[in-house]
Amino acid sequence: MPSLPDLQFIAARASLLDVAAFLDRVQRHGQQDDYRLAALREAIPLLLSDDPHRVRRILESLSDSTLEPIPAATIQGAFGAPRKQP
Repeated sequence: MPSLPDLQFIAARASLLDVAAFLDRVQRHGQQDDYRLAALREAIPLLLSDDPHRVRRILESLSDSTLEPIPAATIQGAFGAPRKQP
């Protein structure tokens, strides 16, 4: 029976390369100050941790936990990461 690395390593490798390529493109375009990039940078140590619940912790770190609705939506959809209030 194949191991999990045998079955899933190539897909995980591709995902990691996709993230690296995205970060390279953002940097080349001078857009690394975007709050979503900050959220990804904050999630990377969670990815590298040995926490068995890292997926939940990463998802929570990239989710908006605001309970109050906004007065009006400016777009249809989500931004993918919460905006940090100054």
